[in-house]
Amino acid sequence: MMKVKEFMITDVVTVTKETSIKRLLEILVTNKIGGVPVVDAENKLQGMITDGDVIRYLQPKGRTVYDMFTLILVSEKEDLQHKLEYAIDHHVDKIMRKKEIFTVNPNDDLEAATSIFSKYRFKKIPVVDDSNKVSGVISRGDVIRYISTKLISDK
Repeated sequence: MMKVKEFMITDVVTVTKETSIKRLLEILVTNKIGGVPVVDAENKLQGMITDGDVIRYLQPKGRTVYDMFTLILVSEKEDLQHKLEYAIDHHVDKIMRKKEIFTVNPNDDLEAATSIFSKYRFKKIPVVDDSNKVSGVISRGDVIRYISTKLISDK
């Protein structure tokens, strides 16, 4: 049976709860990745944060703002710009996912990961050891590349 450790990436980019959203975005862009585990000083998993979490947080709501005397309609573009300026220095702790964090162990069967991918539509799953320390990540892309290579090589 194939194990998670055969597919996982061990060179994991992580952030802490104190990482600013600005720094997170720089990390995601620089590393060309869509999300990272959030860890503490001992590398123990605290949560996950993805580009989708940031986008959902910044999503303009098209709301109206009432002044004492005037009704001001805030355009979505201005609203997004304002929210970006406001949010950029916040810490990832404010928007990271802390609940429903699914993990796998390096020794789990690959099926454990594929089951999570299919049921919850995550793109990346943190791989943790028995003490909840992040030892890798496994992505849908890693699994698809393997399946694709296997199918091609078996023909």
